[in-house]
Amino acid sequence: MDNVNILIIEDTPQESDKLIEVLKENNYTISGVARTFKEALDLYYKVKVDIVIIDIFLNSVPDGITFAETINTVPDASKPFVFLTSSTDRKIFERAKLTQPFSFLMKPFNELEVLYAIEMAVEKFYDQNDVFITDEEDTVISSDYLFIKKGKSLKKVLLTDIIYIEVEEKYCNIITANEKFVILISLTKILKLLDENSFCRTHRNYIANIDKITEIVPTDNLILLQGNHHITLSERYKDLIKKVRTLK
Repeated sequence: MDNVNILIIEDTPQESDKLIEVLKENNYTISGVARTFKEALDLYYKVKVDIVIIDIFLNSVPDGITFAETINTVPDASKPFVFLTSSTDRKIFERAKLTQPFSFLMKPFNELEVLYAIEMAVEKFYDQNDVFITDEEDTVISSDYLFIKKGKSLKKVLLTDIIYIEVEEKYCNIITANEKFVILISLTKILKLLDENSFCRTHRNYIANIDKITEIVPTDNLILLQGNHHITLSERYKDLIKKVRTLK
């Protein structure tokens, strides 16, 4: 499968826009965006769809589940789907589970979790295990660069281009001047792989590229970085100042 076409069913434009941005960055094609149950059914049978991302609640009604139940009644027309919701209602979950989604993700969504859910759904449903690069090749680290999985390829990112790294649960966000990458690795582990003379921890959630620091404000526990970025400097990591040449 050279191209994966995704239908998004989401009634909140802000949420669907975020999804579209993430999916397009990873070379997926957006078949369309539906705001209502009726729009979803119309699009589903009108455009090319390989997988569907479904918001459970559309206009405060669990029509996302109703949509999944509807397409499941026609076996030959059924496609894999992933639920995305902010609902923590157990009864809603039990009803959604009966439709046999390939994944059930909570909002606000994590980019990498959404991408992995799509890959797993496509591979299992279409029985194409070689469609994507394996998870073991998620990130390759050398002394000068990273190769980070982005869609179906590994993208080269020079360490010197990294501005800072932020941890989000078990994922790390790699921030460069032009792009953001999300990888499945702990902050502690990636810190061990980076040159301590170039990168330093500033907070339990942040690693900064020392060369990208433009200003340190110890009294405000703040570090300013190139590109108008700013991160926290906690008391525990204020020894960072010793690594930076200063004139008094």
